Amino acid sequence: MAQIFPRWTNELPLRLAVGGTVLGILVVAGIWYYFSPRFTDVGYQPVQPVAYSHKLHAGDLGINCLYCHATVDRAPVAVVPPTQVCLNCHRTVKRDSPALAVIRDSASSGQPVRWVRVHNLPGFAYFDHRPHLRAGVGCSTCHGRIDQMDVVAQAQPLSMSWCLDCHRNPDPYLRPSDEVTNMDWSPPRDQLQAAARIKKAKAIKPPVDCTGCHR
Repeated sequence: MAQIFPRWTNELPLRLAVGGTVLGILVVAGIWYYFSPRFTDVGYQPVQPVAYSHKLHAGDLGINCLYCHATVDRAPVAVVPPTQVCLNCHRTVKRDSPALAVIRDSASSGQPVRWVRVHNLPGFAYFDHRPHLRAGVGCSTCHGRIDQMDVVAQAQPLSMSWCLDCHRNPDPYLRPSDEVTNMDWSPPRDQLQAAARIKKAKAIKPPVDCTGCHR
């Protein structure tokens, strides 16, 4: 009796099994990366109503983070500065600049400037700036080198795994309290020993269970 199918069809089930497995791994790996905050959120850089340059203000002029984000060390949220804070300088500095028209309109109308939030956490995630600053986690650890950004962009994924990595091993990120807003700070050679002293002095033990961030 003549053979109906060619000989290579004998290997077809094995080829389909291997090919299907490889394809499945590639699909899962692709979704794991391209649907993750590290790909979708890092680099997010919305256009703001005023072309405010952190590089100029925080970098070149050296204005401390706490001048504008005044509640970050005593409230859960780092408040967006009200128009009056801008006018503390700009009533005299570049007071007639076209770039500041939105600020002047806000002052005259009493309506706040509609700044676009850059760093967003889902509603089911609880985050409070205060314990992080008290522990010695610097602004640049989460927000990147803001002092070098003309337009602020998200520097870190702010994902659950990213937060847990720090909670499980905060040693590389702990610094003296007076260095928290120093954007140019870098860990000393004895960082692990320094972190151990900070953790002991402040009784730092970051939560790694669900209730730490989901309350």
